[in-house]
Amino acid sequence: MHVQEWLDSVPAVAVYAVVSLVIGLESLGIPLPGEIVLVSAALMSSQHTGINPVVLGVCATAGAVIGDSIGYAIGRKGGRPLLAWLGQKFPSHFSEAHVATAERSFEKWGMWAVFFGRFIALLRIFAGPLAGVLRMPYWKFLIANVLGGIVWAGGTTAVVYYVGIVAEDWLKRFSWLGLVAAVVIGLASLLLMRRRAKRDGSTERTPQAEPVGADQP
Repeated sequence: MHVQEWLDSVPAVAVYAVVSLVIGLESLGIPLPGEIVLVSAALMSSQHTGINPVVLGVCATAGAVIGDSIGYAIGRKGGRPLLAWLGQKFPSHFSEAHVATAERSFEKWGMWAVFFGRFIALLRIFAGPLAGVLRMPYWKFLIANVLGGIVWAGGTTAVVYYVGIVAEDWLKRFSWLGLVAAVVIGLASLLLMRRRAKRDGSTERTPQAEPVGADQP
């Protein structure tokens, strides 16, 4: 079952909880499709399903901030052995190459890596645990974490919500334009076929002239 179809089958409160939980677990360091779930829920909120986009954005932001903070605490306590363990459990996400890339980003950009990491799938999973492993000061991490969570979760919800409303309105107009275009094309095709049939009939009724000298010996 598609994510949006499943979300559409549960109450709005459950949608808020699922979005917050999935994003929180992803931010904690577990590879889950947090962004897909958020986009699907935000799109549903634009289709009059009883989901409030403001509440959805707040729940998504809370999940992102809390999940990242828990991931930071786990990373600070577990250290590099934690990354090695994650590499064994999730080799496609926590391979040595991916960890090295994320680590270079953190060493170069610091707080900005936490902030912009929220918008990048790989860094979104790494941000909390890796910041803890590298022992980034928590106050710096918290500022970047909160700002990144608000901009990413709130911004994604708002953009998808308004795009969904505009798309729905456009599709309604397009349905009428499509109906008119179909009628016009159908009438034009009918007239063209009748004209062609009439022309072919006139050609068949016109006797062909006999060639000169055909009846002479």
